[in-house]
Amino acid sequence: MYKILTAVEEVRVPPVKFDLGIDEGIKQSLAEQIEGKIDPEIGVFLAVTDILEIGEGRILPEDGAIHYKTKFKVLAFVPELNEVLPGQIVDITEFGAFARIGPIDALVHVSQIMDDKISYNPKTSSIIGKKTGKKIENDDVIRARVVGVSLGKGGRSKISLTMRQPALGVIDWLDKEKRASAKAKKSEK
Repeated sequence: MYKILTAVEEVRVPPVKFDLGIDEGIKQSLAEQIEGKIDPEIGVFLAVTDILEIGEGRILPEDGAIHYKTKFKVLAFVPELNEVLPGQIVDITEFGAFARIGPIDALVHVSQIMDDKISYNPKTSSIIGKKTGKKIENDDVIRARVVGVSLGKGGRSKISLTMRQPALGVIDWLDKEKRASAKAKKSEK
């Protein structure tokens, strides 16, 4: 989920940014300091949107920069348990498929792809259901539920997804199922 959060951070503004003015110098320095970083308690910081308050600047010994305590708003991606998200398959391996959800990649383990026995085809980099014939390949668009989140702990982030619930899976599968259901209802009338 994307959220706008309010945060407080000490921002180091180096001398090369002094001519930008305090607000712009702080905003640029803050962007360099936090954008793209992962906080295990919060999520992925994407963009500084507003500077709300700037404290008094202070200079530390042997550092030519000015340090400002700053209150600001930041756009963050915060994956939550049980959240349903769209994604795009970016890599397929014999143990699962990696999907890009927002700014981060998550794993759909082979046991969570579909209710079918599956086989991995390394030549086509795809996973195929043996009974259903459903296929998952790179660039497929999916809808999945978050079942595990571990951000930045131990230097690594892990997000686990499932597609084995109703209304989840590759969008093409879901569209075909919807059309088949509509056709069946139409023929019942």
